[in-house]
Amino acid sequence: SVMATPRADDWSWFPALALGVSFLKCILINAYHSTDFEVHRNWLAITHSLPVSKWYHENTSEWTLDYPPLFAWFEYSLSHVAQHFDKEMLVVQNLLYTSPATILFQRLSVIVTDIVFIYAVKEEEKGSKDLLGHPFFILAALLLWNFGLLIQGRHLEGALLFTVLLNLKHIYLYIAPAYGIFLLRSYCFTEDNTDGSVRWSSFSPVRLVALGSIVISVGALSFGPFIAMGQLPQVLSRLFPFKRGLCHAYWAPNVWALYNMVDKALSVLGVRLKLLDVAKLPKASMTGGLVQEFQHSILPSVSPSITLICTLLSIMPAVLSIWCRPRGARGFLRCLVVCALGSFMFGWHVHEKAILMAILPFSILAVESREDAGIFLMLTTTGHYSLFPLLFTAAELPIKVLLMLLFTLYSFTSLKKLFRGSLLNPLETTYLLGLVAVEILCEVVYPLSPWQHTMPFVPLLVTSVYCSLGVCYSFIRLYVSLLRQHGTDKHKQL
Repeated sequence: SVMATPRADDWSWFPALALGVSFLKCILINAYHSTDFEVHRNWLAITHSLPVSKWYHENTSEWTLDYPPLFAWFEYSLSHVAQHFDKEMLVVQNLLYTSPATILFQRLSVIVTDIVFIYAVKEEEKGSKDLLGHPFFILAALLLWNFGLLIQGRHLEGALLFTVLLNLKHIYLYIAPAYGIFLLRSYCFTEDNTDGSVRWSSFSPVRLVALGSIVISVGALSFGPFIAMGQLPQVLSRLFPFKRGLCHAYWAPNVWALYNMVDKALSVLGVRLKLLDVAKLPKASMTGGLVQEFQHSILPSVSPSITLICTLLSIMPAVLSIWCRPRGARGFLRCLVVCALGSFMFGWHVHEKAILMAILPFSILAVESREDAGIFLMLTTTGHYSLFPLLFTAAELPIKVLLMLLFTLYSFTSLKKLFRGSLLNPLETTYLLGLVAVEILCEVVYPLSPWQHTMPFVPLLVTSVYCSLGVCYSFIRLYVSLLRQHGTDKHKQL
């Protein structure tokens, strides 16, 4: 866990933990699998069976290839192992193919990859005595979470691995502003003024060229073949599918979930008061559970450009803050969290799992400050609960509840012990206890009600809107903390 950093002599428990987690995953091999299972089976089939020129054109399945090319090459390499398990999974036309061998391969590909993750976490021990003394450990935590890579604290290695990461999964564009500005400010400018501001005369063109060369080289390896084939626009259209609509079928708990809810409430109220004509309302319903474009009924509809502007405005103060006063690893980490959370709050078609990009790095800040610890507990509890609808079968209910309870209890007890006292006020505690009521309503009460058949979307709606309140509250508190810190710096200058 990144929550607390053990001393070097406390790592004797780690092999047992790693082995236990791997065994647990082996036990769950035959458990429920989501649509992502078919997504990756289809991508294995596409990259194995078709020429490169058709990878980003193939559309037999609705789950078309929409990750950057570097990830497509990763799928291509996996497919050569997959063929030894079951060649039928690599046939593009075999939609929803779930043979026992296919399931086994998909599960083992994750479990075996965890070996790299486990090794990387063990390597973390070497720098665990001064966690925030090395800015690039922060990205290491993200990389460990996603691909098991480790950054040792060197700028160029950090730039290389982050660029690789970005070309594997473009969702990391969320944190690219924080990382790019920090690298430019801390590496390309070699000295600061006495007040901590940038010394423009210390700019190093050689270092900028070195960073630029790394970014361009990785990008060229990833996108180069498709640029040569004149397919860059097609690839980009897959990576950024704006026609999928403002929100996922299950709304991510952000500002737009609340916006949608207000619009829905106003439209229902307008119809009941006979102020609106049902026939004239938009037919594409945002509560229909479909991934599509839709028009709001009362409030102005939101376009991709609006979400981009809102996102940039939300992260701008944090980015400017680390440009003016980098404040080392802590400043970078706070900016990274704000960028991840700001993009989650205001982005277009945000996936609900993207909340983890803010929660994970924030766990490092949580052990450094009482205020951050309180915000972290609100965000992590609400954010983790918001992912419950992704595991919706009865068999997974006790597993997800137990895992969340274990993590939540550990987080609360360890942080309370660290800071010696309660970290939440009564209102915050009441809100988090409300999650229990939401779970009982959605999992027990509502399925027994007659509305379950006529309005099946209500549990998802309630979960999304309730969690949106907690996530928005956490974002506001984080922002107030950032602005207060910026104001303190200005006061010190005066």
